[in-house]
Amino acid sequence: MDALSGFVSFFQQGGLFMYPILIVFALGLAIAVERWTYLTMSGATNRALWKKIVPYLKAGNFQEAAALTAKSKAAIGSILTYGLYRVKSARRRDDVEKAMEESLMEVLPRLEKRTHYLATLANIATLLGLLGTIIGLIRAFTAVSNANPADKADLLSASISVAMNTTAFGLMVAIPLLLIHALLQTKTNTIVDSLEMASVKFLNAITERQMKPSGA
Repeated sequence: MDALSGFVSFFQQGGLFMYPILIVFALGLAIAVERWTYLTMSGATNRALWKKIVPYLKAGNFQEAAALTAKSKAAIGSILTYGLYRVKSARRRDDVEKAMEESLMEVLPRLEKRTHYLATLANIATLLGLLGTIIGLIRAFTAVSNANPADKADLLSASISVAMNTTAFGLMVAIPLLLIHALLQTKTNTIVDSLEMASVKFLNAITERQMKPSGA
């Protein structure tokens, strides 16, 4: 309770600029939760679908694999569907690879969606904190200039202390948002790397199946 009351007092002393900073934090937190949930589910669905597809690829049953990926909403399903349908008409590995790269370019925006807003919101929180502090200092010096000379030092120190609250709160919001942004970027990159690795494994499986008749 002491910590809570202390934070409430700290927040109230910061002035009006504390509220937009709080709104920025709420927006950033909502984006972070939504993105983390989406990326976690995306990674899980990709792994589950890949495990189902691998036996079909090894057996050379591309039609069954295509039927499975076409029904899935997973990112890897979209990429492999492009590749599997391209296998029917393509004569070279490069043709299939280009089709899958095209699909990957369509999938990437969904994985990276809204994540970049976190860095922007962190910067906004920092700038709002600094702006609140500057305005608070201007008001403090204006008030002190009309105060009793004997009380000026105490009034100025108290006013500056209050004005600095907005900068402190802005940094308290910005730092976690930047950390979350870095974590989400790492999680996104991990998923992209796994998609690229699955694409290479798929292409290798296709190439091996195409080479077997000629090598027999």
